[in-house]
Amino acid sequence: MVCKYLIAAAVSIFAAASASGQSINNPRKVSNVTLLDLEGKPATLPMWGEKNLMIFYVDPDHHKQNAAFTEEMEENHRAEGENLYGFGVMNLKDAPMVPNGLARKMAAKRTAKNGATVLADQDRKLSTEWDLGDCNNLFVLLIVNKQGELVYMKKGEMSEWDKEQFYNFIEQYK
Repeated sequence: MVCKYLIAAAVSIFAAASASGQSINNPRKVSNVTLLDLEGKPATLPMWGEKNLMIFYVDPDHHKQNAAFTEEMEENHRAEGENLYGFGVMNLKDAPMVPNGLARKMAAKRTAKNGATVLADQDRKLSTEWDLGDCNNLFVLLIVNKQGELVYMKKGEMSEWDKEQFYNFIEQYK
């Protein structure tokens, strides 16, 4: 009986650690997926295997979640480095009220100003193939190393503690 409670407690602790956005204890191999570029043409994840990837997987219904954090990163350059490539992926399947073409058009307008790379995931392909779990209504920050291993995941709003933990973690991948 005690063993049952210890296992349940261990599972709860692991789930809390994963949700808080810490590094993944057992990095798992993920594959490059084919999504869509902003013109609706098939595109794979850029710089796969060449650089460590920082991926912002965003539900367009909640695109402003962590907006202050992403603006802060643009301003302070703490997450930049020659071995790290950052880009966005719009999780369109979880935003049924936003027409896919309109979302891609709005993203293209914004990227024309800031030069960012943004891809569109119309069928939850990234979250399904990488077994990310429920990403609906969430900003998901992912780090995939050059070897194709998912080493970091944070879902939802970033607290100040989460931000500092992320900045410390990303140092080894810059």
